[in-house]
Amino acid sequence: MPTNSPYEISVTESGAIPRMWVLAIGVFSYVLFLGIFLYLIGFIGGFIVPKTLDSGAQGPVLQAVLINLGLLGLFAIQHSIMARTGFKQWLIRFIPAPLERSLYVLLTNLILIALVWQWRTLPGIVWETEGAAATLLLGLFFLGWGIVLLSTFLIDHMDLFGMKQAVFFATGRPYTNPEFKEILLYKVVRHPLMLGFLVTFWAAPVMTMSRFFFASVCTVYILIALYIEERTLVELHGDDYRAYQQRVRMLLPIPRSR
Repeated sequence: MPTNSPYEISVTESGAIPRMWVLAIGVFSYVLFLGIFLYLIGFIGGFIVPKTLDSGAQGPVLQAVLINLGLLGLFAIQHSIMARTGFKQWLIRFIPAPLERSLYVLLTNLILIALVWQWRTLPGIVWETEGAAATLLLGLFFLGWGIVLLSTFLIDHMDLFGMKQAVFFATGRPYTNPEFKEILLYKVVRHPLMLGFLVTFWAAPVMTMSRFFFASVCTVYILIALYIEERTLVELHGDDYRAYQQRVRMLLPIPRSR
């Protein structure tokens, strides 16, 4: 359950950036995200798109590891800093508050473009499957992406990617943060969005070393990020979220004993 903007947007709020520019930046960030989201399916899965995890430039292994680690680290740092409530409150001192989420999405898009562009391929294969096993893993790969997409709509898709804030601001409608909701996938695990990503990363009919490195680093980051995010969610939602933690596991879809 990702944390969103820690503020309410007033219909009378103004800033150095005109309302229509806030809307334009919000729309651009969202459309760019959609394109990158579709590209990442092929980039990670290894099909259709011109460059994948396994078709990047090759060179010395240590150099490739350091470059890839730097790219993933840049993504992790940006997410870790910009997702924090304190940073958001500092940022909206300089930009209109409705632009905060769109700026977050835009910078994420740019970092992902850099990651795809500069990714280095690592040699070797960790495992390779055929027949029914390969079909099952490919099915899980697409199921993971489906879980990711569905989870965004269960939260509030347009709010999560900044479009709702930009549209409401441009049209003079008051905005408030989404309420805590425990529905569908969120009754099974507390973070179905991250579960979907983990399934996608690891469900590989052919697990190359490049994908194994990518999946491993992303998994470590997700676990660390969720530990931090859980503390933020408790601060935002208090006893409601503490009770939710007692009822529902964070990532494993296994019912808790009562």
